Amino acid sequence: MSDFQERLEKAIQRGQRSHDAEARARAEAAMGEEELKRLHSQYRLELSDHIEHGVKQLPLHFPGFRYETMVGSRGWGAAIARDDLSLHDGKRENFFSRLEVAVRPFSPMHVLELVAKGTVRNKEIYNRSQYQMLSHVDIANFRELADRWILEYAELFAAKS
Repeated sequence: MSDFQERLEKAIQRGQRSHDAEARARAEAAMGEEELKRLHSQYRLELSDHIEHGVKQLPLHFPGFRYETMVGSRGWGAAIARDDLSLHDGKRENFFSRLEVAVRPFSPMHVLELVAKGTVRNKEIYNRSQYQMLSHVDIANFRELADRWILEYAELFAAKS
């Protein structure tokens, strides 16, 4: 295939993607506020159940963590936390570890937002956020991302404990 043919095909693909993006924007504008709230609620329920299942596994492998379900203004999801005490050379040190993974509440921005914050032994190891417009959500991608963040926390906690 000639160089011109390749560039022509890429130009056509860019045009088609642009057209598709405009069509999605029109569809989103046509979606009412109530429909967007319903969609967010549906995704939130599915994701928060998935998050809870994953986070509940960590205390089974790392005794001492306390599990809590997160529900409220900060979002829906799950958290684990633990306090450790270390006595070294007669000095006492307290260490705090926590993982939170949650879906943020519905907002006027019309996005589904997944957030995670991890702390291991008093050091924040990550503070992440991923969002997508409600009309474009790929829920499988969000489930995979939640799993990845939970697994990463487990790996980092194991390495520093």
